[in-house]
Amino acid sequence: MLPRFTKIKGMALDLFFPRWCVGCGREGDFICPSCLKSLSRVMPPLCPKCGLPQSSANLCSSCLGWQAEIDGIRAPFRFDGVMRQAIHELKYRNLRALAGLLAQLLNGYLLTNPMPGEVLVPVPLHPRRLRERGYNQSRLLAQELGRLARLPLVDDCLVRERHSLPQARTSTVGERRINVADAFTCRSRRLDDKPVLLIDDVSTSGATLDACARVLKQAGAASVWGLVLAREI
Repeated sequence: MLPRFTKIKGMALDLFFPRWCVGCGREGDFICPSCLKSLSRVMPPLCPKCGLPQSSANLCSSCLGWQAEIDGIRAPFRFDGVMRQAIHELKYRNLRALAGLLAQLLNGYLLTNPMPGEVLVPVPLHPRRLRERGYNQSRLLAQELGRLARLPLVDDCLVRERHSLPQARTSTVGERRINVADAFTCRSRRLDDKPVLLIDDVSTSGATLDACARVLKQAGAASVWGLVLAREI
């Protein structure tokens, strides 16, 4: 009975609050079929660590000297065009309903590109930023992805205890790594011996994901892989 009620409720919402494509403005869904086809995908070969596309599957020059704790970072899309706009709408325009569709895209990627992970952990916001925004877009994505992939969500262990500049306001990889150094902590051993899939919206340098991975492994996580919607290339 509940699924039928949910479907009827969704139809009513679509009737009174129709969805518009964030890319072209066409009515129907948040990303229309045409704009879905236009999304720029991250294609192999990839750097096995940071996930950047390159000419071979060897470590890229940046990762050769990077003592990273993250086991790897993967993203289905490039951070440009319609995907950039979709993430912007989710993150800054309060379009939380978009999380469901974006999580479907993440789940589709996981089905064809399996990654180690028995539990989903969203990258947390600092409490100050969470109050300003009203929600954590990474938690919304992880929550929807967990429902689709049937993976448990653990969102009360990893916390951001130091407020810092948004990574977008830093200009170099070094600045980004310094900006998030010691920004996170893990307050529980619930992830002990578990392979963790760390969820975020965008990865630029991988610094935030790596800072999270460091404390998760210190708390006993067996492995930590980062899965994001889009990779800045």
